[in-house]
Amino acid sequence: MTDVKQLTVNAIRMLSADAIEKAKSGHPGMPLGAAPIGYAAFTNMTFNPKDTAFDNRDRFVLSAGHASMLDYSLYYLFGFGLKKEDLMNFRQLGSRTAGHPEYGVCPGVETSTGPLGQGIANAVGMAIAENYLAAKFNKDGFPIVDHYTYAICGDGCMQEGIENEAASLAGALKLGKLIVLYDDNDITIEGSTDITFTEDVGKRHEALGWQVIKVKDANDIGALNRAIKKAKAETEKPSLIIIKSEIGYGSPLQGKASSHGAPLGEENVAALRKTLGWDLPPFEVPEEVFKHCRKFGNRGKKAEREWKRLFKDYEEKYPELAAEYKAWKKNDFAAALKNADELWEFEKDDASRGYGNTVLNKLAKYVPNLIGGSADLAPANKSNIKARGSYSATERTGSNMHFGIREHAMAAICNGIYLHGGLMPYCATFAVFSDYMKNAMRMSAIMEIPVTYILTHDSIGVGEDGPTHQPVEHLAGLRAMPNMRVYRPADGRETAAAWISAVTGKNPSCLFLSRQTLPMIDGTGKDAFKGGYIIADSKKKTPDLIFIATGSEVGLALSAKAELEKDGVDARVVSMPCMEDFEAQSEKYKQSVLPDEVRARVAVEAGSPMCWYKYVGLDGKVVGMETFGASAPAKQLFTKFGFTVENVVAAAKDVLAK
Repeated sequence: MTDVKQLTVNAIRMLSADAIEKAKSGHPGMPLGAAPIGYAAFTNMTFNPKDTAFDNRDRFVLSAGHASMLDYSLYYLFGFGLKKEDLMNFRQLGSRTAGHPEYGVCPGVETSTGPLGQGIANAVGMAIAENYLAAKFNKDGFPIVDHYTYAICGDGCMQEGIENEAASLAGALKLGKLIVLYDDNDITIEGSTDITFTEDVGKRHEALGWQVIKVKDANDIGALNRAIKKAKAETEKPSLIIIKSEIGYGSPLQGKASSHGAPLGEENVAALRKTLGWDLPPFEVPEEVFKHCRKFGNRGKKAEREWKRLFKDYEEKYPELAAEYKAWKKNDFAAALKNADELWEFEKDDASRGYGNTVLNKLAKYVPNLIGGSADLAPANKSNIKARGSYSATERTGSNMHFGIREHAMAAICNGIYLHGGLMPYCATFAVFSDYMKNAMRMSAIMEIPVTYILTHDSIGVGEDGPTHQPVEHLAGLRAMPNMRVYRPADGRETAAAWISAVTGKNPSCLFLSRQTLPMIDGTGKDAFKGGYIIADSKKKTPDLIFIATGSEVGLALSAKAELEKDGVDARVVSMPCMEDFEAQSEKYKQSVLPDEVRARVAVEAGSPMCWYKYVGLDGKVVGMETFGASAPAKQLFTKFGFTVENVVAAAKDVLAK
């Protein structure tokens, strides 16, 4: 290894240690041990640090996000726009160098990481997107989409179930342009991995269909380069490069778990400087290191110039494809959907999962880059696009994904597909199994990326499958998540509004859809975009009482209104398919729907009542689920748990009597 290479690796180590020491917080162990791995990845990748959105760049994911200073040191040295002050403000309020890498905050970061295993699954999604777009747009002599996805992970990622889920699918799909660099230091927070983790990770991945390459010493840059070259040469399998390293390398805490999640301490940082022969003050780096790293950025600038020339020629030869490519990359189809009247038309009453499938199949004409599927439940979720084929190892142009029974990886893979650029992903399962997906869904919300989650079988209406399959607390839990929009439509038109909002919005969306038939309701329509609206009003200027309901319970509220009219009670019915969209409306509009002076309110929803007290207040009541469900036909369950006209009317009369 030449001096400048070693100097650069040591610069990564010292910048990481100094930043963590200054912050008095962080994870120095992995950056010290994996510095050569990060260096090898960046010097083999194609990227333009001056244009981090370069279409044909290689994607890089630090799945072991706790080692964020490895990321930031690399971005700083390779010219991505970070300044020394950014490193000095590591983990401080408002800094671009947060405790874990954050998408949209630090230049170059392709995805937010931290929860272990998420990044690997994101990388699988990115590799799927590259593969799909290449099959769609590439022509002989025009490799418009042609790049790799790299991920660095540690022992922790390898222990997470999501890693195995994602790796299994990646092997089955033969994602040959996915390269995972495994920093195998045999240490986790509690000590040696031997206490819990004795499997042969290489053999496991070979069984999953991966090429496995081993590097005996992380400090051997030549061996790392040869391994990456071998990984690139394998086009039929994803590659796992297992690299033996030592946590906390070069410090007195080398090889010890104590170097994982706390600053080294001043004395140990001083000893690290001595071991590495580093006589510069904190945050100082020799100019020759920057000069060395700039070479790779310049190489990427040249690659982007060449790609732009190639794309110009592509536009001349394939103008329609080029225009389509640009539209997919822009990913803005709102104008096309504005006058898509057919999305609002339905031939018959259906379950909202059926309405959803009708909308999805029409929507695909207007949003051609939709791609998605189910965790082995497509016939039940109604999540297939009928006019398109299935994506697989042998058919790269199908846009119906088969994720297998891998809910957690499915959601994280969809995050990666969107983050790659050019595609609009969705995924589907039963609403109750959103529990398996929750962390990946939360990452969608943190990053504010518009992945659509189709969650069918939305209530006790699931019926005979019983409480294990009947979501009760799930609506409330997902509504509690910042940036997540949760829709529970009452009929086809509200389902259309939910889908259109999902694919034109900037945040992730959940579509809670029913198993049971929901008749079309007079009064539904585009007002559903407002999240909550009057679906049946009182004859009085100020109603006696307001019902608020979602999904299958909107019809129930309408029936209760009609029954109350017999007793001279004039009620208003408000459908609230999306609380988040309602809250985004003006105060004037919200008051027009739910005026403060009407304190007599009843909310009706076959789910946890927790989130409804915001709207019904101390004087109102919620007809909801206070327990888990039961195994019985749906109609019997709705009766048992009080979702009847008689019970809703009784609740209304109790409120009016106060």
